Amino acid sequence: MEGMPEPLVSVVVSTYERPAQLGRLLAALRAQTLDRGRFEVVVVDNGSGPATGELLRLEAARGGLDLHVARRDQTLGPSGGRNLGWRAASAPLIAFTDDDCEPEPEWLEVLLAKASEHPNAIIQGRTCPESDAPASGNRLLTRTVSIERLSPQYETCNIAYPRAWLERLGGFDEGFGLRPAGEDTDLAWRAIERGAVTVFAPEAVVRHAVVQLTPGQVIARATQWGECARLFARHPRAREILYRRLFWNVWHYLLVRSLLALASPRRLRPLARLVLARHLAELRARAAEAGAGPAWIPYLVLFDAVETASMLRGAVRHRTLLL
Repeated sequence: MEGMPEPLVSVVVSTYERPAQLGRLLAALRAQTLDRGRFEVVVVDNGSGPATGELLRLEAARGGLDLHVARRDQTLGPSGGRNLGWRAASAPLIAFTDDDCEPEPEWLEVLLAKASEHPNAIIQGRTCPESDAPASGNRLLTRTVSIERLSPQYETCNIAYPRAWLERLGGFDEGFGLRPAGEDTDLAWRAIERGAVTVFAPEAVVRHAVVQLTPGQVIARATQWGECARLFARHPRAREILYRRLFWNVWHYLLVRSLLALASPRRLRPLARLVLARHLAELRARAAEAGAGPAWIPYLVLFDAVETASMLRGAVRHRTLLL
């Protein structure tokens, strides 16, 4: 509308089949301390069913939020959804978050202030599990995100890019497919390799949902990360994310070490027993820390084995060393 100020920041969200959580996100954006005329919200309905479309219709009719909706009948995956969103946005700063997140009221105000202090920088905020998440129970069957310092993964649950960088890079690589597989990390590292500066804004807080999963769903998630091998094949410097620059995490390292111990010759059996005992002790501590008992140790071994196998398949596919 003529006479209205141009938005300083565009919030971009790609959503898929989470209308209830999307509603909470939009409520959190309505509660932002930044003046309503200084930001817009672009939501990409990335192939969701009718419940999401109805929610967005009601939210748009409600007013009070500069809300723009783009709809796709079939999902484009995380990269394609976010690319559609930022290209439809109009502000010079693009703030990404996800449909299972709720920004604190000062989120956009802090991001803009930090961007003003560091022009052309990529700004990453702090992400915490939602404050009303249960403190007890079996947390092996939950999924959330916690980011307390500048993260080499550069997750899109709480990050802001100057639009100029997105245009220069061509946005997210849609070759990463229809499931999350490091496409957000790849974007950041492509920017870093071209000279981009990254800055952490601890006061720009987003609360991430704590999602309850079944044992089968947790195992299924372990199969999705093999495509991340593409990331490390492209960006050797990103191996700082890995444990010993080779293993997805310390649990993969301990599993492979134990498998080698089991295959060791008879004369090394005393050493092998020590290796296995150390692994078992670490698994017991891991289960206890997550609020689970020792009975969950075989499940943890299965999870680590499935995830390691997924990494190995990706490593073969992309011709890079990763376990």
